[in-house]
Amino acid sequence: MQNPITYLTEHPCSTQSLSESGIAEIRAHYLNVVLPIWRHAGFNAAMGLPFEAISSEDHMPLPPKRYRAMACARQLFVFSEIGDLTHAATLFASLRRYFYDGQNGGWFYSVDENGAPLERQKDLYTHAFVVFACAHYARISGTKAAFDLVDETAKLIEARFATGDGLLNAEVSEDFSATQTGPLQNPLMHLAEAWLAAREATGDSTYDVRLAALLRSVARTFVDEATGCIAELPIGSMDNRIEPGHQFEWFFLCMGSDNPAFVSAGLDRRLARAFDFAERHGVDERSGAVYAALDESGSVIDSTQRIWAQTEYLRALATRGVAADVLGAQIERYRRRFLHARGWVESRSEDGAVSRADMPSTTAYHLATAYASLPR
Repeated sequence: MQNPITYLTEHPCSTQSLSESGIAEIRAHYLNVVLPIWRHAGFNAAMGLPFEAISSEDHMPLPPKRYRAMACARQLFVFSEIGDLTHAATLFASLRRYFYDGQNGGWFYSVDENGAPLERQKDLYTHAFVVFACAHYARISGTKAAFDLVDETAKLIEARFATGDGLLNAEVSEDFSATQTGPLQNPLMHLAEAWLAAREATGDSTYDVRLAALLRSVARTFVDEATGCIAELPIGSMDNRIEPGHQFEWFFLCMGSDNPAFVSAGLDRRLARAFDFAERHGVDERSGAVYAALDESGSVIDSTQRIWAQTEYLRALATRGVAADVLGAQIERYRRRFLHARGWVESRSEDGAVSRADMPSTTAYHLATAYASLPR
C-alpha cells in the first residue's frame, strides 16, 4: 500500500532543521483559538450543526440562511483527526439526518435554517467531502456506518456523476436525471483526495483503480502543457484560469501520497513545473501572499489573497522539503498577515485590506491539513 496522507500526528515532508517556534505558535493558535470556536460559539447545539460563519469581532454566528453538507463534512474531518470523537459522532449523525436524500440517494447541497432541504441539487464537491470525511471518521472511530457510507457514496458517484468519457459532472439534478454543470477541476481534485482517504481507511484497492482513472482524465482534459498547471476548466474553455493555490494543493496530493497513479498519469512531472509556475507568478513578492488566479501566461487576473491558498502554499513548501529558513520565513509572513488573537482573516486584497471579515466554518479544514504537514 502507498504511503498514507496523515494529518494531525504525522507529516510527509522531509525538512527537519527548522526552528520550531513559528510552527508551535500556529499550531497552538489552532488548538487554543480556532477549535474552541467550533465546539462552542460556532456550533448550533440545538441542530447539531456548525454555523456557516461567525463574526471575527465577537464570535457571534452570522444569521443562518442555510447549512451546507460540505461544511458539516469538513468539521467532521477536523474533529475526527483531533480525536474529539464525541463531537465527531454528533456531526456524523447530523450529516446523515439532514443531508442524506433517502428517496433518490446521495446528498443534498444544503438545508435551510430549520433543517429542511434547501438547495437540493447533487454536486460532486459535496459528495467528495462526504467520502473524505467519513473515511477519516471511520478509520479513527471504527464506526461501521461510516465505512458503509464511504462505500455507498463512492459507488453512487461512479454511477450517477459519470459523463461517459471518463470524467465526472460537477453538478446534476436532485434525481440525477439531468446534468447542470459539466466537469470542473476543483471537485475532481477533492475527489482524488477522497479516494486517497478511502483507500487508507478501508484498504480496498478499488480506490486505487478509481484514482488512476480519475487522474488520467484530469491529465487529458485539464492540464496546460506549456506550464504543467491544472486549469479550473477544461483546456480550451472560454475565460479559463489557473489558481496557484490549487497547483500547490495538487502538488501535495501527488508528492505527499506517493501514490503511483500520479506517476502513471504523468502528473508528477507536470505538477513539479506547476509548482514553479505558481510560485513564480502567483506569490506576491512583497507580502509572500498567494494570489487567487492567473491566466495561462502568468498574469494576475484576481489579486485576492485567500487564507486557504496560503495554507496550501505552506503545505506544498513543506512537502517539497525546502530549506528550513525559507519555510520559517513564509510561516512568519503568513502568521502576521492572516492570524490574530480572535481567529483569522479569511481574505485580503493585494494592498492588505480585509476583503472578507467573517470566519467560515470550512476554513478549519485547510488549517488542519496544512499544519499537519509541517515538521515536528
